[in-house]
Amino acid sequence: MPLITVVGNRPQFVKAAAVSRRLRERHDEVIVHTGQHHDDELSRVFFDELGVPAPDHQLDAVSGSNTAQTARILAELEPILAEVGPELVLVYGDTNSTLAGALVAAQAGVPVAHVEAGMRSFDRAMPEELNRVLVDHASDLLLCSTETAVRNLEREAAAGEAHLVGDVMADVSLAFQDLARERSTALADRGLEPGGYLLLTAHRAGNVDPPDRLLKLVELLEALPAPVVFPVHPRTRRRLEEEGLRDRLAVAPGLELAPPLGYLDFLELARGARAVLTDSGGVQKEAYLLGVPCVTLRDTTEWVETVDSGWNVLVDLDADRALAALDRKPPAERPELYGGGHAAERVRDVVSAYTGRL
Repeated sequence: MPLITVVGNRPQFVKAAAVSRRLRERHDEVIVHTGQHHDDELSRVFFDELGVPAPDHQLDAVSGSNTAQTARILAELEPILAEVGPELVLVYGDTNSTLAGALVAAQAGVPVAHVEAGMRSFDRAMPEELNRVLVDHASDLLLCSTETAVRNLEREAAAGEAHLVGDVMADVSLAFQDLARERSTALADRGLEPGGYLLLTAHRAGNVDPPDRLLKLVELLEALPAPVVFPVHPRTRRRLEEEGLRDRLAVAPGLELAPPLGYLDFLELARGARAVLTDSGGVQKEAYLLGVPCVTLRDTTEWVETVDSGWNVLVDLDADRALAALDRKPPAERPELYGGGHAAERVRDVVSAYTGRL
């Protein structure tokens, strides 16, 4: 019997690049792309660059509120589940695609495996946090990136089997660093020198949807020392245009409003940056793995180890705090936190052992 993997956004494509190859050594896998990130620059390029197998099913869940998008994915996933008859459904992370994949499987009596289980920011105002908690308590296999995640699940008395496997995105980041260095011309194309610029990403609903928060993000961008490369997420670009702020940023000295980047270009720009500023959990990890200081544009994070180790600072959208964080010297040491590049193998082994008991 096959497995179904549900993906829908950039971090999930990256994680699938690590896991799908390993899963297919022992299992038949059917990939469903929900279309949550419908922008070609945020989906197809990742399948192409990272060698993720082409999706077997492409859904059309591209717009609407969180509720509407989740409902659309549920409705479109249900007949696929009935047609394929999987022995297990695998989901990643904390998106609407994650929640819909877990719910449709659990309601059909199909076991759910959650990669990146147990991550908590303890901020229930974040849609992603609610998704994480609901998916964990609907899952049969809880595949954890860190010891902290395992402890979080123990405190919540989650019913599924928890396994510490490491972080699968770390597998990809470690594996592709050399390839990015060889192939990417992202720095040369921009006339940038390693350590001589900042890289910023921002897309979280809590940062870009409320007009007052979006304005604070713009003011923070204007306060940063140039040069700054800002790959603009489609959601953020749309909100900047709606609020009449895109033109304001377009004339900010030393700020490049770039289109979304492919994974290799992004990895190379992150590796060469003086620091990365982001509201993305995945980018926080990538910065840590690359040995680049991170400034997180939130007041909470699910990746607490990066903060505890001194490589990440939470500043929310406070420009003064961001500037102070940029002046900090990074720690002398960077402990191994995320599995050393073998997480996907552990995911495969745990999934195989579990399905072997069914």
